[in-house]
Amino acid sequence: MAVVVLQHAPAGVPSAVDAALEAARLDIRIYRAAEGDLPEDLTGVDAVVVTGTAARIPTGESSPSRDAELELLRGALATEVPVLGLGLGAQLLAEAAGGGAPEDPERSERPGRGPVRTAPVSGSDPLFAGMAAEDHHRVHAFRIGASAWGLLLPVEAGPARVAVERWWGLLPARFAELVAGRSEHTATRAFFTRRADAWEERFAYQTPAYEAAVARMGLRRGQTAVDLGCGTGRAMPALRAHVGDEGTVLGFDVTHAMLTAAARIGRTTAGRLLLADCARLPLRPASVHGIFAAGLLDHLPRPRTALLEWARVSAPDGALLLFHPAGRAERAARHGRPLSPEDPLAEPNLRPMLDATGWRLTTYDDAEQHFLARAVLAR
Repeated sequence: MAVVVLQHAPAGVPSAVDAALEAARLDIRIYRAAEGDLPEDLTGVDAVVVTGTAARIPTGESSPSRDAELELLRGALATEVPVLGLGLGAQLLAEAAGGGAPEDPERSERPGRGPVRTAPVSGSDPLFAGMAAEDHHRVHAFRIGASAWGLLLPVEAGPARVAVERWWGLLPARFAELVAGRSEHTATRAFFTRRADAWEERFAYQTPAYEAAVARMGLRRGQTAVDLGCGTGRAMPALRAHVGDEGTVLGFDVTHAMLTAAARIGRTTAGRLLLADCARLPLRPASVHGIFAAGLLDHLPRPRTALLEWARVSAPDGALLLFHPAGRAERAARHGRPLSPEDPLAEPNLRPMLDATGWRLTTYDDAEQHFLARAVLAR
C-alpha cells in the first residue's frame, strides 16, 4: 500500500506523519508540493496526506504547482482515496472540495458555507472518536464525504493550539489504520471511478448474456433478489422481470461513481441502488432469495468471508449465481497468462469453499463464452 505525502516543510510534522505510516507498514512517497514536485496520478495510491503550516494563503491564487496540487486532491476526492489535510494542507483540501479555506476556529462560522462540501466532525468520527466536548469548540476539524478530513493548526497560543496539537499527534496513527482497513476498496474505487461514465456503453453488448444467466437462477415473483458488485446494474432489469413488481431488487456496489452512472441510465426503475461492501451487507438474516454476482468473487481478498455473509442474508434454499460473460480460459488468454490452479473459481477450489460456507454447488459451466456456477443454500 502506498501513501503519498504532499509536504510543505513545516518543522517536525512530516516526521510524526512518517512514523505513523511506517508503523502501519505503508509505503510512503514524499513529494515537495510547494516546489511543484507531485505524482503524475493516483495509480496505486491508497491515501494522500497534505501537510503544511497554517500560514494564510489567498484562496483562489493560481500558480502551476498550486493548480496541479488542487487537481490531484480533486482526483482523490472524486475516487474516494482517503485524504488527511493538516494545517495548510487542510486549507488546500477544503479549496479542492469546491470553495475557499475554512474559517478560523475562533470565529462563529463553520466550514461548509457556499460550495465547500465540508462538515464538522463528530465524536463518533473514525478519526476523531473520543474528542472531548470542549475540543469541538477549540479544534477546527472537518470532513468531506466519508474519505477526507482536515485539521487546521492555529498560530495563536492558548487552549485552541493545545487541543489541536494533541489531535495532530493522534491523527496520523488513526489515519494509517483507516487506510490499511480500506485499501482493497480504495483500489477498486480508483479503478472503476475513472471508467464509470463509459462502462455501460462499452459493455452493453453483454446484456443478453446477463439476461440468460439470470434466467438460470430460478427466481419467482414476489421474491427478493440482489445484484452484488452491480456496477451500472446491467442485471437489474432481468432480476426485476423475474421477481415482478411485487418483488424487491437491490443493487450493491462500493464505487459511488458506478452507482451514479447506473442511476443516470435509469436502473433505479428496476430497483434500489445502494453503496455497501458486499462482505458486510445491510440486510437482515434470511431475507434474500437470489444473489447474482458477476465478476466479483475471484477479485475479493477474502472470498470465504463474502460467501459466509451471502449465506447469512439468504433464505433457506436461496440461490447464488456466480457469473462472467467470458470463460476462465478465454479471460486468462486475454490477459496473456495461463489458468492458475489457485483460481477460486476453478471447480476443485470453488466446490469445497462453497461446501464450507453453507452452499451446495448445483451447476458448474465454464464454457468459452461464459462462466456460470449456481449454488443453493444448504439448510
